[in-house]
Amino acid sequence: MPNHFHLLIYVKDGIENKKVSNAIAVILRSYTQAINIQENRTGSLFQQKTKSVELKEINHPVLCFHYIHQNPVKAKLVNKMEDWHFSSFRDYSGLRNGSLCNFSLACYLLALPENKQEFNKLSNDIFNDAGIKTYFWEASDGI
Repeated sequence: MPNHFHLLIYVKDGIENKKVSNAIAVILRSYTQAINIQENRTGSLFQQKTKSVELKEINHPVLCFHYIHQNPVKAKLVNKMEDWHFSSFRDYSGLRNGSLCNFSLACYLLALPENKQEFNKLSNDIFNDAGIKTYFWEASDGI
């Protein structure tokens, strides 16, 4: 996304939500400072301050996972999820062989199909489901 990004991070038991949020905030501040020096500019690079939300409800992690992949389409940056090159969707659907995402862990934790073609079909079916689309695109605008 041009002015923000979403991360869905699995945090092991015993690690506080605040520690994760603070670590990401430090990374973003350092990145912003470096870009500002390089480009001789000032100000923030991202839309809003770092915030994290612990996903406690059973289905919330999988809904957020799909919302993240659908976000560039919602913003009208691309027509299809697979067209956004800055998303992990391309890795999960088998269009790119990235190593940043742990595909097996995501499939295990979120009950996603390990077959890439099945994953792609599920993602597009969810994307085209009117009830889910309403949930993602209207109720989740603040995510």
